[in-house]
Amino acid sequence: MADAKETGTGAEAATHPMARSQSDLAETTHPAEPRPANWYYKGFKIGKKELWYASPKIQLLMVALVCFLCPGMYNALGGLGGGGQIDPTVQDHASTALYSVFAVVAFFSGSFANKLGVKATLAIGGLGYCIYSASFLCYNHTQNVGFVIFAGAFLGLCAGLLWTAQGAIMMAYPPEESKGRYISWFWIIFNLGAVIGSLIPLGQNINNSGGTVTDGTYVGFIVLMLVGAALTFFLVNADKVIREDGSKVIIMKNPTWQSEFIGLWQCISFSPWVVLLFPMFFASNIFYTYQQNGLNLAHFDIRTRSLNNLLYWLAQIFGAVIFGYALDFPKIRRSMRAKISFVALFSLTFIIWGGGYAWQKQQVSRAVSSEPSFEAQKIDWTDPKFLGPMFLYIFYGFYDAVWQTCIYWYMGALSNSGRRTANMAGFYKGIQSAGAAIFWRLDGIHTEYNTLFAATWGVCAGALLIASPIIFTKIQDTTDLETDLKYSDEKPEDVVPTAALNDKHVEV
Repeated sequence: MADAKETGTGAEAATHPMARSQSDLAETTHPAEPRPANWYYKGFKIGKKELWYASPKIQLLMVALVCFLCPGMYNALGGLGGGGQIDPTVQDHASTALYSVFAVVAFFSGSFANKLGVKATLAIGGLGYCIYSASFLCYNHTQNVGFVIFAGAFLGLCAGLLWTAQGAIMMAYPPEESKGRYISWFWIIFNLGAVIGSLIPLGQNINNSGGTVTDGTYVGFIVLMLVGAALTFFLVNADKVIREDGSKVIIMKNPTWQSEFIGLWQCISFSPWVVLLFPMFFASNIFYTYQQNGLNLAHFDIRTRSLNNLLYWLAQIFGAVIFGYALDFPKIRRSMRAKISFVALFSLTFIIWGGGYAWQKQQVSRAVSSEPSFEAQKIDWTDPKFLGPMFLYIFYGFYDAVWQTCIYWYMGALSNSGRRTANMAGFYKGIQSAGAAIFWRLDGIHTEYNTLFAATWGVCAGALLIASPIIFTKIQDTTDLETDLKYSDEKPEDVVPTAALNDKHVEV
C-alpha cells in the first residue's frame, strides 16, 4: 500500500495526520496490543500465522462458507438453465420476481445491515435459498407455478440482505493493501460451492440425456442450503472484529433507523460522482440470462449442461485469483492498478464477447431451439462440435469473475468505512438486481437470443465507458481516516490502536 510519502503528500500528512489511512496509522513498531479476554479473541496458530475467531480472515471465511452453501448452490442450480427444467418459462418468472424484489430490498438493505448488524442480516438472508430449491422439487410433481414465483420473490428479499452484509464484510474488514486478496479468497470459496454443487447434477444426470434433472438433485441442494443458513448464527458483528494491526472496523456506534436511512442519502451526497458506477452495477448480473438460457440451455443436453456449468464456475475461481492478487500488487501504486485493471476488463469485454458473437450468429433461432424435436439435436459432450462452445462458456465464467472482482475492489478503494461500504453494497446489489430482473423478463417474453446477446454486450461495454472517469480520477493511492470517519459517530481512538495514535501523533 502506498502511504502519504509515496504519493507525494508526505508534508501534508505530517501536519495533518488525519490525512493518513487507518491502516497506515496502525503501522507502528511497537508490540501488538493485547486483545480483550473474550474467547473469540483467543489466538491459535496455523503455520506461522496467528488467527482468532473475531479476526477479518476467519469472519470472511465464515461468510464465504455461508455463500458457498447458499448462493453458491443457487448458482449451480441456475447454471443448469431453466432451474433444471426443460422449459425455462417458470424459472424466468421466478427470476423476474426474485430480482425485482431483490432490487428494491437491496437498495435500502445497507440501512438494515448497519442497524441490525451483519450477523442478524445474514441470518435472515440465508433463509430463502432452500425454499427456492424446494419449489422446483414441488414443481416437478405438482406443476405449481405460483409456489415457484413466491419462492423467487421471497429469495429476492433474503438475498438482498445477505449480499449487502457480505459486501460490507468483504470491503470493510480487510486492510487497504489486502482487499484484492480478500475478494479473491471469498470468490474462490463461494464459487467452490457452485463447482461442488455442479457435481450433484452432473453425477445425478451423467446417464440422463433428457431435459429435466432428477428429484435427488433438488434434495441435495435443499440440504446444503439449510446447512449454510444455520452457519450464519456463528458469526460475530463488525464491532467485535479486530484486525492484525489492532485496528477496528469503522461503523456507527449508536445507529438508529433514522440515522441509517439518512446515511443512504449521505453516501450519495458525499460522493455524487459514484453514480457513474451505477451502470456497471446494472450490468453485473445481466449476462447470466443469455449465458445460462440462450447458450447452455438452448444448445446442450442435460448432462452436457451440467458439465458446462461445472467448468463455468471453475473458470470463475481462476479469474478471481488472477485479478484479485494483481489488484493488490504492492510494487504498483493503487491508482495505477485501478487504471490497468480497467483497461484489461475493457479489452476482455471485446475479446470474449467478440468470440461469442462469432459463435452466436451461426446458431438457429430461438423458435427452432425451443421445439421439442430440437432436443435430439442438442450438443452432447461426445459430439466433435462440443469443444468450441465449451471453451466459450469457460471464458464467459472467467469474465464474470473478473467483472465482479474489479467492481468490488473499486468500491473498496473508495472507502474503508463499514457503514459506507454497507450502503455501497446495497446500491450495488439493488441496481444489479434491477438489471437482472429486466433481462430475465426479456427472456421470459421469449426475446430472440441474438437480441439478448447484443443487448448484454452493449450494456457491458457502455457501462465501462461511463465508469471510466471514476476509475481514472477518483481512486487514490490511499483513503484518509478523516474521510472514512465522515458521517460516523466514531473517533480515531475508537478504531486505531492507542499506541499507534501516540506514535503517529494523531490530533483527536
